[in-house]
Amino acid sequence: METSTADLYDKHGEHLASVSLQFQDLGGNLRFTGPIRTIRCIEDNGLVKSTLNSPGDGAVLVVDGGGSLNTALMGDMIAEAAVANGWTGVVINGAIRDRAALARLPLGVKALGSNPRKSAKESAGEVDVTVTFGGVTFRPGAVLYADDDGILAER
Repeated sequence: METSTADLYDKHGEHLASVSLQFQDLGGNLRFTGPIRTIRCIEDNGLVKSTLNSPGDGAVLVVDGGGSLNTALMGDMIAEAAVANGWTGVVINGAIRDRAALARLPLGVKALGSNPRKSAKESAGEVDVTVTFGGVTFRPGAVLYADDDGILAER
């Protein structure tokens, strides 16, 4: 992504929604864009792991973890799998872990914060469903744009 989110919004604001939540930049790539894939799960990263271990084809995984900071939904091993499988980025409405390792990976990662506590591994949740947080509805297949100013998604 060569154009900043601010410039994109100035040019195409009526077609873009801006996330109001203040996410932290936790990956090695601050700018990333791609078609959206989604997961809805609470304190269980089984679906996150299996999805990021599948071909990403340049997509961005948007995970609605309900804003929970009680457990991490992604750590270094899952993030390394995302890179190996061609994912461009991950946005987590929740927590990650292994901050230092994630910061060294060529992957865009935005999350609310971090927690070293592991999550459940039961794969409870839903994949490729519409999710809403931060005033934005994320639809599978729509395009997400992210940089150090924030996150935009096609309406």
